[in-house]
Amino acid sequence: MKLVSKEVEKDGSGQVTLIPVEAEDMWHAYNLIGVGDSLRSTTVRKVTTESATGSSSSSRVRTTLTISIEDIDFDTQGCMLRVKGRNIQENQYVKMGAYHTLDLELNRKFTLAKECWDIIALERIVVKCVIVASPGFVKDQFCEYLFQQAVKLDLKILLENRHKFIQVHSSSGHKHALKEVLSDPDLSTRLADTKAAGEVKALEQFYTMLNTEQDRALYGVKHVEKANEASAIETLLISDTLFRSSDITQRKRYVGLVEEVRDGGGEVRIFSSQHVSGEQLDLLSGVAAILRFPMPDIEDEIGSSSDED
Repeated sequence: MKLVSKEVEKDGSGQVTLIPVEAEDMWHAYNLIGVGDSLRSTTVRKVTTESATGSSSSSRVRTTLTISIEDIDFDTQGCMLRVKGRNIQENQYVKMGAYHTLDLELNRKFTLAKECWDIIALERIVVKCVIVASPGFVKDQFCEYLFQQAVKLDLKILLENRHKFIQVHSSSGHKHALKEVLSDPDLSTRLADTKAAGEVKALEQFYTMLNTEQDRALYGVKHVEKANEASAIETLLISDTLFRSSDITQRKRYVGLVEEVRDGGGEVRIFSSQHVSGEQLDLLSGVAAILRFPMPDIEDEIGSSSDED
């Protein structure tokens, strides 16, 4: 997701302008947009005009509308969001209060206004990493100064995302060195490792638990959901492939599971399917859990049916 601009006040109200650039961004947009928010984007509207002689003609015009959102539909096949609501800004083609549907597509800019933004969630969607490159020790000195100031000014968002800053060497500080930095094959590995280090450790802990305390290590969605109902999950391990299902109901199921575990004080580890640890987790149906306490009777509660959905 490309962040074009952000105007958010201290109380959390404001607007952001975004451009979805890949299919997964449409899913993020679907989760960001809510009923009651305001959405502004371009749209095509059919306009009928009448001449002095009484004859009429119609044409299609492109215009920009702002609507108050009342309904959202995600077309996974077309990779499109259809957002319906009433027009809330004066427009020469659409009357105030008239219903209209805005179609959000890849590479189409839109502006979303909310009364209260979850800024940390937004930053996690928009910023995947920050690469700091320089010759010599400039990059190290810069990052050291940056985080000293973050501590001094209590910039919590910056401190919480410190792990996203990756320092790499470049031959110069000029713009042309950017291509050199991004073409470095070691950088791809470092990007993956930055995210995956915690996941690898969590998976190792799960396998150890599976061998030593089987009643505290579960895998498969039905078993994990049952453990969640008992507030027993200490660490949830879940593959990002489960969030890419074309079935919105399934996506919501796993998003709901993640949110419930977090609300219950559990830790959530989301594994990348592009990393070896994610591939291993996918072999276990993509979801597993380390429990706070043993649940020896969970198999009887679920029954002997298959855990694959």
